[in-house]
Amino acid sequence: MATLTHLDTHGNAIMVDVAEKAVTKRIAIASGRIVMNNEAFLAIQGGTVPKGDVLACSRIAGILAVKLTPTLIPLCHTLLITSAKLDFEFFPEVPAVQARCIVETTAKTGVEMEALTGVSVALLTIYDCCKAIDRGMVIEDVHLELKDGGTHGRYEA
Repeated sequence: MATLTHLDTHGNAIMVDVAEKAVTKRIAIASGRIVMNNEAFLAIQGGTVPKGDVLACSRIAGILAVKLTPTLIPLCHTLLITSAKLDFEFFPEVPAVQARCIVETTAKTGVEMEALTGVSVALLTIYDCCKAIDRGMVIEDVHLELKDGGTHGRYEA
């Protein structure tokens, strides 16, 4: 039987072999935002959403999602996450809440998918907490801002 080295040309899903890669410090930062009506925005800001502290709940959900990324995205490697942080910024002129997820590890592969998953689940959690106030919220602009470490080096959007 032939050994797959890089691509399986038959369309089968394969996990990339990282055995020969060097262990390096890796970091990824992803962000996105959720646009909402003013009532939902003020309820989050004022802590009056009926489900409770939206940003605390969203932060925990995002960190948990970082840790569970390999169970959600089948070809991701299981990594020992050394740090996962979620921060939020308010944009009253829109109105919107931006989430930013920073993930770090020391490993043979990067944490881009973990950061993107963390920020996505954090934003989905905000939606879930506030959907009784605004069903028209829009999650947008989820993207990788930065990744550093490994053979491909630094990437900044």
